[in-house]
Amino acid sequence: MTLTATAGSADLPLEPLTELVRTWLPTRRWYPAKGTEAQLAVVATLLLDDEAVRIPLVRVRFGSVDTLLQVPLVLERLAPSATAPAHPSQPIDPDTVGRLGDLLLLDGTGHPAFLRAWLAAADGPDGRAPTDLDPTTARVITGEQSNTSVVLRRAGEELQAPAVGILKVFRTLAAGPNPDVDVPRRLVEVGWDGVPAPLGWLVGRWPDADGQLVEGYLGALSAFVPGARDGFELACELAGAGAPFDDAAGQLGTLIAGMHDALVRGFGAEPSAADDGDGAAGPAQVARQLEDRFAWAAESVPALQGYGDAVDGVAARVRALPDAPPRQRVHGDLHLGQVLRSADRWLVTDFEGEPLAPLAMRTRPDLAVRDVAGMLRSFDYAAAVGGLHHEAAHAWSGAARDALLARYDETAGTSLATGEGSSALLLTALELDKALYEAVYEQRNRPDWLHIPLAGLDRLLR
Repeated sequence: MTLTATAGSADLPLEPLTELVRTWLPTRRWYPAKGTEAQLAVVATLLLDDEAVRIPLVRVRFGSVDTLLQVPLVLERLAPSATAPAHPSQPIDPDTVGRLGDLLLLDGTGHPAFLRAWLAAADGPDGRAPTDLDPTTARVITGEQSNTSVVLRRAGEELQAPAVGILKVFRTLAAGPNPDVDVPRRLVEVGWDGVPAPLGWLVGRWPDADGQLVEGYLGALSAFVPGARDGFELACELAGAGAPFDDAAGQLGTLIAGMHDALVRGFGAEPSAADDGDGAAGPAQVARQLEDRFAWAAESVPALQGYGDAVDGVAARVRALPDAPPRQRVHGDLHLGQVLRSADRWLVTDFEGEPLAPLAMRTRPDLAVRDVAGMLRSFDYAAAVGGLHHEAAHAWSGAARDALLARYDETAGTSLATGEGSSALLLTALELDKALYEAVYEQRNRPDWLHIPLAGLDRLLR
């Protein structure tokens, strides 16, 4: 089913609703305009098959950003004697958005009424989403930065029973395909099981900034992975205990290579010319991006001044490459925090990328080694957060790095571990690019952590 947005209704007019969400939204972790003077307006509403459930769409504009948020609500009609908040825009509790007349507006994402209506409307691999999930036992996952996820169990099971599904409600809406839905669906279709299985998805239509009707995903339901450990937390724990990460890293190498192969089977690949004009992944573009990244980073991080010649040398070698490996669909934001460890295997999650980045940028074909670079950089962070320093950190992350590259090469037929060939050189350039970005971030936000990307630069450039 596809939901189509309508204007406001008599019981939930747009202007008073805008005033309510203007107060409530900045208290949400996923609100993208914290600390800014943003312009907000409820522009339309999506309806599900329950009169008590509404999904207002809120346009938020700040700086150069113009984005659309969905705010699922459940409406409860109050008795005339019910006590109202001191001010209609002051929530009674964190799950209460506010009150309009005799209607109490509740955050719908974890509410059984919203979840029941969402599941009834959603499509799935067999035509519709599962019908055996119990919205009354839903648990909202706290701490997410850009979306809201809800864990669901099967109907009739005890609360102690393992969850079977996790619904991700996309807070920021984007017209067109959504990689966090379409990529896992395609990977499963081509026979790759390294992602939690997609179980359902819901599509909506709404007016864009020009009033034209557009279509995009509202949320996605996937299989819940019981007993899963966050990859970064697991790696930090092993580093803190002085235990090696080599075997797990090797399995990650096999997983990532298998993912890249499945992405090619699912989405195809295209040649990377020496000088592609679209600014993507040809050698000239990678070299230029590295030079630009260094110039930008050196302005903010004085400690980088001594690295200029070495970075220029890598850029010159990249620019001299006659060609690059084919471009293909990639994960785009791969690191230890994007993989789950369940029993004795890894699974890849979160293909969405940066929610505020343009869809074309998030789905553009790229070099597969960009994913490898992101994972390798997170090894250095796991060692540091785990409490390792200097040579101990270098040895731990280095062994993990070697294991990942060896197993990736074994599966993909590359030679990254030996440092030979164009892919290995491009990997170095992309790791440098990411380490330079990290250096600026740490200088601005966590100066005590600046040594982590600097140590990575020393290893890559020595």
